[in-house]
Amino acid sequence: MVSSESFFPYRFDRKYLGIWWPLGVREDVDGVTLTDDRFIATYGRQRLETPMANITGAHITLDYDWWKAIGMRLSFVDDGLTFGTAVHGGVCVHFDQRVRRVIGRKDHSAVTVTVGDLDGLVSAIMERVDR
Repeated sequence: MVSSESFFPYRFDRKYLGIWWPLGVREDVDGVTLTDDRFIATYGRQRLETPMANITGAHITLDYDWWKAIGMRLSFVDDGLTFGTAVHGGVCVHFDQRVRRVIGRKDHSAVTVTVGDLDGLVSAIMERVDR
């Protein structure tokens, strides 16, 4: 079997450069990489990685307020993590077993990523999860 790898770069709203730039987030490097068996999201010096087998689902959320979506942040509702670079929307990826915390005090049950190709990322995740 030939291994397949897909990269989904973040979509960047340039007006928020001052928020994500100090964290080391770069347009040509950061985003989500999927391999046959791994989900990897990078955000500057931060990285969240888990086996594809740990993903239970992914869905699109749209039209964020900038103060809820831009930057690296925790959800006010649960232990979810956001790697945010734009307000157009994101993909929320849910985990079966919590993933080791990137920030905060608790491990994460989900991550939201603001990639440019929302539909493509959801399709690619679900294709790998359904195998």
